[in-house]
Amino acid sequence: MALSCCVCGTLVVNVTHTSYQAEENQNITLEWTFTPEPDRSTQCLSVYCDMYTDHKHSILFHFHEGDEVPESQSAEFSGRVQCDKDVLREGRIRLHVSSLRTEDSGRYRCEVFTNAGVSWARCHLNVTAAVHEPEDQRPTERPEPVDQRPTERPEPGDHKTYLLTYEALSDSS
Repeated sequence: MALSCCVCGTLVVNVTHTSYQAEENQNITLEWTFTPEPDRSTQCLSVYCDMYTDHKHSILFHFHEGDEVPESQSAEFSGRVQCDKDVLREGRIRLHVSSLRTEDSGRYRCEVFTNAGVSWARCHLNVTAAVHEPEDQRPTERPEPVDQRPTERPEPGDHKTYLLTYEALSDSS
């Protein structure tokens, strides 16, 4: 599988890792870098990150001219994708994806638009099913240890010992 990028103008987008591996229910951070424009605010920046497979296309994150566009995000990623917007100015895109699902496996692309041009890069994420321990291999909870000290048996006619034994039994009930 070839992972590629596109460059138009002087803008270059790179992916930090071309391939990510995770297990369902884990969290992951996908990262891209791009050539920031010196002395420019994020008002001149648009970022579009999506995921696609042979069967579907989903939008993870859309940032247009300084503002996040949450209504663009696909329902299956709603509430599960956060972007560190504070590092966009530095030329870094970090998407935190939480509570991964096996259906999150696919190709992820991040496309950046600035006054310097357009560029994109993509990576692949493979999410495997969580591994559960078989019942017989799970650690078992052990009951609290029982006091193994021998109990003293009162001698017949020893009223003091009977009284102490009765009080001890009364306190533990």
